[in-house]
Amino acid sequence: MTDQELVDALAEVWSSIDGVCAPLSQAEWDAVTECPGWTVQDTVAHVIGIEAMSLGLPTPELDPPDAPHVKNDVGRMNEIWVESLRTLDGAGVLDRYRDVTGQRLAGLRALDTAGFGGESWTPVGPGTVRDLLPFRIFDSWVHEQDIRRALGTPGHLTGPAADASIERVVGAMPYVIGKQVKPPDGTSVVFDLGGAGGPRIVAIHVEGGRGKMLDIPPSSPTVKIATTLEVFTRLGCGRVDGTAALADGSVTLSGDDTLGRTVVEHMNFMF
Repeated sequence: MTDQELVDALAEVWSSIDGVCAPLSQAEWDAVTECPGWTVQDTVAHVIGIEAMSLGLPTPELDPPDAPHVKNDVGRMNEIWVESLRTLDGAGVLDRYRDVTGQRLAGLRALDTAGFGGESWTPVGPGTVRDLLPFRIFDSWVHEQDIRRALGTPGHLTGPAADASIERVVGAMPYVIGKQVKPPDGTSVVFDLGGAGGPRIVAIHVEGGRGKMLDIPPSSPTVKIATTLEVFTRLGCGRVDGTAALADGSVTLSGDDTLGRTVVEHMNFMF
Protein backbone atom coordinates (compact mmCIF):
# COMPACT_ATOMS: atom_id res chain seq x y z
CA MET A 1 0.00 0.00 0.00
CA THR A 2 1.04 3.59 -0.54
CA ASP A 3 1.22 5.91 2.46
CA GLN A 4 -2.22 7.36 1.80
CA GLU A 5 -3.67 3.92 1.11
CA LEU A 6 -2.50 2.90 4.57
CA VAL A 7 -4.31 5.92 6.01
CA ASP A 8 -7.41 5.06 3.98
CA ALA A 9 -7.38 1.49 5.36
CA LEU A 10 -7.06 2.84 8.90
CA ALA A 11 -9.96 5.22 8.27
CA GLU A 12 -11.97 2.29 6.88
CA VAL A 13 -11.63 0.15 9.98
CA TRP A 14 -12.19 3.06 12.37
CA SER A 15 -15.35 4.01 10.46
CA SER A 16 -16.52 0.40 10.62
CA ILE A 17 -16.04 0.34 14.40
CA ASP A 18 -18.03 3.58 14.66
CA GLY A 19 -20.83 2.11 12.57
CA VAL A 20 -21.07 -1.00 14.74
CA CYS A 21 -20.99 0.93 18.01
CA ALA A 22 -23.20 3.95 17.20
CA PRO A 23 -26.56 2.24 17.91
CA LEU A 24 -25.50 0.31 21.03
CA SER A 25 -27.35 0.30 24.31
CA GLN A 26 -25.27 0.46 27.49
CA ALA A 27 -25.94 -3.24 28.02
CA GLU A 28 -24.33 -3.91 24.64
CA TRP A 29 -21.39 -1.65 25.46
CA ASP A 30 -20.93 -3.83 28.55
CA ALA A 31 -20.85 -7.09 26.56
CA VAL A 32 -17.76 -9.18 27.25
CA THR A 33 -15.38 -9.77 24.32
CA GLU A 34 -12.92 -12.56 23.56
CA CYS A 35 -10.08 -10.18 24.44
CA PRO A 36 -9.38 -11.14 28.07
CA GLY A 37 -10.72 -8.70 30.64
CA TRP A 38 -12.33 -6.29 28.18
CA THR A 39 -15.88 -5.36 27.31
CA VAL A 40 -16.92 -3.71 24.06
CA GLN A 41 -16.52 -0.32 25.77
CA ASP A 42 -13.05 -1.24 27.05
CA THR A 43 -12.00 -2.30 23.57
CA VAL A 44 -12.96 1.06 22.06
CA ALA A 45 -11.23 2.77 25.01
CA HIS A 46 -8.06 0.85 24.12
CA VAL A 47 -8.09 2.23 20.57
CA ILE A 48 -8.57 5.72 22.02
CA GLY A 49 -5.58 5.25 24.31
CA ILE A 50 -3.19 4.11 21.57
CA GLU A 51 -4.14 6.95 19.26
CA ALA A 52 -4.06 9.48 22.09
CA MET A 53 -0.46 8.45 22.78
CA SER A 54 0.33 8.80 19.08
CA LEU A 55 -1.07 12.34 19.25
CA GLY A 56 1.21 13.08 22.21
CA LEU A 57 -1.61 13.46 24.71
CA PRO A 58 -0.60 12.91 28.35
CA THR A 59 -1.06 9.47 29.89
CA PRO A 60 -3.68 9.50 32.67
CA GLU A 61 -2.19 9.45 36.15
CA LEU A 62 -3.73 6.40 37.81
CA ASP A 63 -2.72 2.97 39.01
CA PRO A 64 -4.90 0.34 37.35
CA PRO A 65 -5.91 -2.69 39.41
CA ASP A 66 -3.97 -5.90 38.97
CA ALA A 67 -5.52 -8.28 36.45
CA PRO A 68 -4.48 -11.76 35.29
CA HIS A 69 -4.52 -10.71 31.62
CA VAL A 70 -1.88 -7.99 32.18
CA LYS A 71 1.45 -9.71 31.60
CA ASN A 72 3.91 -6.90 30.78
CA ASP A 73 4.50 -3.14 30.71
CA VAL A 74 2.66 -2.73 27.42
CA GLY A 75 -0.38 -4.45 28.87
CA ARG A 76 -0.19 -2.25 31.95
CA MET A 77 -0.08 0.90 29.83
CA ASN A 78 -3.13 -0.31 27.90
CA GLU A 79 -4.98 -0.82 31.18
CA ILE A 80 -4.21 2.72 32.35
CA TRP A 81 -6.09 4.17 29.38
CA VAL A 82 -8.91 1.64 29.56
CA GLU A 83 -9.38 2.19 33.29
CA SER A 84 -9.31 5.98 32.87
CA LEU A 85 -12.30 5.82 30.53
CA ARG A 86 -14.45 3.51 32.65
CA THR A 87 -15.95 6.57 34.35
CA LEU A 88 -17.75 7.33 31.06
CA ASP A 89 -20.72 5.53 29.57
CA GLY A 90 -20.58 4.00 26.11
CA ALA A 91 -21.88 7.11 24.38
CA GLY A 92 -19.21 9.20 26.09
CA VAL A 93 -16.48 6.79 25.03
CA LEU A 94 -17.76 6.88 21.44
CA ASP A 95 -17.58 10.69 21.49
CA ARG A 96 -13.97 10.51 22.67
CA TYR A 97 -13.22 7.87 20.05
CA ARG A 98 -14.55 10.06 17.25
CA ASP A 99 -12.58 13.05 18.50
CA VAL A 100 -9.25 11.24 18.89
CA THR A 101 -9.42 9.19 15.70
CA GLY A 102 -10.59 12.26 13.79
CA GLN A 103 -7.58 14.23 15.01
CA ARG A 104 -5.28 11.34 14.19
CA LEU A 105 -6.59 10.94 10.64
CA ALA A 106 -6.38 14.68 9.99
CA GLY A 107 -2.76 14.68 11.09
CA LEU A 108 -1.89 11.65 8.98
CA ARG A 109 -3.60 13.00 5.88
CA ALA A 110 -1.58 16.19 6.20
CA LEU A 111 1.77 14.35 6.09
CA ASP A 112 4.06 14.39 3.08
CA THR A 113 6.54 11.65 2.18
CA ALA A 114 9.07 12.97 4.67
CA GLY A 115 6.41 13.06 7.37
CA PHE A 116 5.55 9.39 6.87
CA GLY A 117 9.26 8.68 7.21
CA GLY A 118 9.42 10.55 10.50
CA GLU A 119 10.35 8.78 13.73
CA SER A 120 7.63 6.92 15.58
CA TRP A 121 7.18 4.24 18.21
CA THR A 122 6.02 0.85 16.98
CA PRO A 123 5.10 -2.31 18.92
CA VAL A 124 8.46 -3.84 17.93
CA GLY A 125 10.64 -0.81 18.73
CA PRO A 126 11.59 2.50 17.13
CA GLY A 127 10.48 3.00 13.55
CA THR A 128 8.69 5.45 11.31
CA VAL A 129 5.09 6.58 10.98
CA ARG A 130 4.97 4.43 7.84
CA ASP A 131 6.12 1.42 9.88
CA LEU A 132 3.50 2.02 12.57
CA LEU A 133 0.41 2.22 10.36
CA PRO A 134 0.17 -1.48 9.38
CA PHE A 135 0.28 -2.37 13.08
CA ARG A 136 -2.50 0.11 13.82
CA ILE A 137 -4.66 -1.25 10.98
CA PHE A 138 -4.15 -4.80 12.25
CA ASP A 139 -4.75 -4.01 15.92
CA SER A 140 -7.87 -1.96 15.15
CA TRP A 141 -9.30 -4.62 12.84
CA VAL A 142 -8.66 -7.44 15.33
CA HIS A 143 -10.44 -5.44 18.03
CA GLU A 144 -13.28 -4.62 15.66
CA GLN A 145 -13.74 -8.36 15.21
CA ASP A 146 -13.69 -8.78 19.01
CA ILE A 147 -16.50 -6.25 19.21
CA ARG A 148 -18.51 -7.83 16.40
CA ARG A 149 -18.33 -11.31 17.91
CA ALA A 150 -19.38 -10.02 21.33
CA LEU A 151 -22.41 -8.36 19.74
CA GLY A 152 -23.26 -11.11 17.25
CA THR A 153 -22.81 -8.74 14.30
CA PRO A 154 -20.27 -10.42 11.98
CA GLY A 155 -18.82 -8.42 9.11
CA HIS A 156 -15.89 -6.52 7.62
CA LEU A 157 -14.03 -9.71 6.71
CA THR A 158 -13.14 -8.34 3.28
CA GLY A 159 -11.72 -5.04 2.02
CA PRO A 160 -8.29 -3.39 2.31
CA ALA A 161 -8.09 -3.31 6.12
CA ALA A 162 -9.38 -6.87 6.52
CA ASP A 163 -7.16 -8.17 3.73
CA ALA A 164 -4.03 -6.54 5.19
CA SER A 165 -4.85 -7.87 8.67
CA ILE A 166 -5.52 -11.40 7.49
CA GLU A 167 -2.24 -11.32 5.55
CA ARG A 168 -0.43 -10.56 8.81
CA VAL A 169 -1.91 -13.70 10.37
CA VAL A 170 -1.10 -15.75 7.27
CA GLY A 171 2.43 -14.36 7.24
CA ALA A 172 3.01 -15.53 10.82
CA MET A 173 2.24 -19.18 10.06
CA PRO A 174 5.69 -20.14 8.69
CA TYR A 175 7.15 -18.95 12.00
CA VAL A 176 4.47 -20.75 14.01
CA ILE A 177 5.08 -24.04 12.23
CA GLY A 178 8.85 -23.81 11.84
CA LYS A 179 9.78 -22.33 15.21
CA GLN A 180 6.90 -23.11 17.59
CA VAL A 181 5.78 -26.52 16.36
CA LYS A 182 9.21 -27.58 15.00
CA PRO A 183 8.24 -30.61 12.91
CA PRO A 184 10.94 -32.44 10.91
CA ASP A 185 12.18 -31.19 7.55
CA GLY A 186 9.94 -32.26 4.71
CA THR A 187 6.75 -31.64 6.69
CA SER A 188 3.99 -29.82 4.81
CA VAL A 189 0.96 -28.14 6.38
CA VAL A 190 -1.99 -26.90 4.33
CA PHE A 191 -4.71 -24.62 5.70
CA ASP A 192 -7.95 -24.95 3.72
CA LEU A 193 -9.89 -21.80 4.58
CA GLY A 194 -13.53 -21.17 3.69
CA GLY A 195 -16.28 -18.86 4.90
CA ALA A 196 -16.42 -15.09 4.40
CA GLY A 197 -13.27 -13.92 2.63
CA GLY A 198 -12.51 -17.43 1.37
CA PRO A 199 -11.93 -19.87 -0.13
CA ARG A 200 -8.19 -19.77 0.33
CA ILE A 201 -5.34 -22.26 0.55
CA VAL A 202 -2.24 -21.52 2.66
CA ALA A 203 0.55 -24.06 2.25
CA ILE A 204 3.75 -24.23 4.29
CA HIS A 205 6.76 -26.52 3.89
CA VAL A 206 9.49 -27.06 6.49
CA GLU A 207 13.06 -26.97 5.23
CA GLY A 208 16.22 -26.43 7.23
CA GLY A 209 14.15 -26.04 10.38
CA ARG A 210 12.22 -23.12 8.89
CA GLY A 211 8.70 -22.83 7.59
CA LYS A 212 8.39 -21.52 4.04
CA MET A 213 5.28 -20.47 2.18
CA LEU A 214 4.52 -22.48 -0.96
CA ASP A 215 2.95 -20.96 -4.06
CA ILE A 216 1.53 -24.34 -5.08
CA PRO A 217 0.14 -26.62 -2.35
CA PRO A 218 1.34 -30.24 -2.30
CA SER A 219 -1.13 -32.85 -3.49
CA SER A 220 -0.56 -34.95 -0.35
CA PRO A 221 0.40 -32.68 2.55
CA THR A 222 1.47 -34.11 5.89
CA VAL A 223 -1.67 -32.59 7.34
CA LYS A 224 -4.54 -30.49 6.04
CA ILE A 225 -6.30 -28.17 8.48
CA ALA A 226 -9.77 -27.07 7.37
CA THR A 227 -11.61 -24.16 8.96
CA THR A 228 -13.06 -20.78 8.12
CA LEU A 229 -10.94 -17.70 7.55
CA GLU A 230 -12.56 -16.13 10.62
CA VAL A 231 -11.66 -19.05 12.93
CA PHE A 232 -8.16 -19.09 11.43
CA THR A 233 -7.62 -15.43 12.40
CA ARG A 234 -9.13 -16.03 15.86
CA LEU A 235 -6.68 -18.88 16.43
CA GLY A 236 -3.74 -16.79 15.22
CA CYS A 237 -4.72 -13.90 17.48
CA GLY A 238 -5.33 -16.07 20.54
CA ARG A 239 -9.07 -15.42 20.62
CA VAL A 240 -10.07 -19.07 20.71
CA ASP A 241 -8.36 -22.10 22.22
CA GLY A 242 -7.12 -24.60 19.65
CA THR A 243 -8.27 -27.62 21.64
CA ALA A 244 -11.75 -26.13 21.94
CA ALA A 245 -11.90 -25.36 18.21
CA LEU A 246 -11.03 -28.96 17.41
CA ALA A 247 -13.55 -30.28 19.93
CA ASP A 248 -16.46 -28.21 18.62
CA GLY A 249 -15.75 -29.12 15.00
CA SER A 250 -14.90 -25.62 13.80
CA VAL A 251 -11.51 -27.05 12.81
CA THR A 252 -11.12 -30.45 11.15
CA LEU A 253 -7.97 -32.39 10.27
CA SER A 254 -6.93 -34.87 7.60
CA GLY A 255 -3.56 -36.58 7.56
CA ASP A 256 -1.24 -36.55 10.56
CA ASP A 257 -3.70 -35.96 13.38
CA THR A 258 -1.05 -35.42 16.07
CA LEU A 259 0.79 -32.82 14.00
CA GLY A 260 -2.45 -31.10 13.07
CA ARG A 261 -3.53 -30.81 16.70
CA THR A 262 -0.13 -29.45 17.69
CA VAL A 263 -0.26 -26.79 14.95
CA VAL A 264 -3.79 -25.69 15.87
CA GLU A 265 -2.87 -25.49 19.56
CA HIS A 266 0.20 -23.32 18.80
CA MET A 267 -1.22 -20.88 16.24
CA ASN A 268 -1.41 -17.91 18.63
CA PHE A 269 1.50 -15.67 17.67
CA MET A 270 0.37 -12.66 19.72
CA PHE A 271 0.67 -14.19 23.22
